Amino acid sequence: MRSAVAPFAGRADGSPQVAVDVVIFTIHDGALQALLVEVKGGPFAGRWAFPGGLVPRGEAPETTATRELLAQTGIRDLYLEQLRTFGEPARDPHAHVVSIAYFALVPSKGEAQVSNPKYARLMWFPVRALPSLAYDHNVIAQYALTRLQAKLEYTNIVYSLLPHEFTLGELQEIYEIILGRPLDRRNFRKKILTVGLLEPLLRQRRGRHRPAQLYAFTRRELMNVHML
Repeated sequence: MRSAVAPFAGRADGSPQVAVDVVIFTIHDGALQALLVEVKGGPFAGRWAFPGGLVPRGEAPETTATRELLAQTGIRDLYLEQLRTFGEPARDPHAHVVSIAYFALVPSKGEAQVSNPKYARLMWFPVRALPSLAYDHNVIAQYALTRLQAKLEYTNIVYSLLPHEFTLGELQEIYEIILGRPLDRRNFRKKILTVGLLEPLLRQRRGRHRPAQLYAFTRRELMNVHML
């Protein structure tokens, strides 16, 4: 008896296709924002999604993610980390596609430009005000945010969202934006300076208020360290 449910398209041998989807985070206008692309065709035409693409045979998924991001957005020099695999068969109504999701961090919005014909445009959205996304990308977005919040507490991953020079006030602001809660200024600064990841620079940030000491990370690479 033929099943009432139409089979999903996959590879010629019947196995699912493998894709990558990347959640790109940055801090802008006092909010954590994510880069979305507007899908042109297919069942999700006109909907927003995270950039990504199918993994070709002979290529590692992380290589595909890096290549697709550069080709689709022009963004390079970012922090990239694998999140998990999303394999619900019905996540894509057109085919059985298993997605390996990643999240990426960049210190600024930069000059991201859409260059893939399957997308109409790209735009940054506040993470806490995302529209209804294509596929299961709202689920991926929440998973990525939860991972980022957790890693702020036990790694120095925050360096990926900061320029090379910054003030302690700017550093604390990023923590508060991502965690969604205020932090005690005195305790935060004491802890951050105690872990030994920052070095004071011989420069200050001058503005309308009194000059603020500038700092830099001693190492801009991921390390496990209790930050909060």
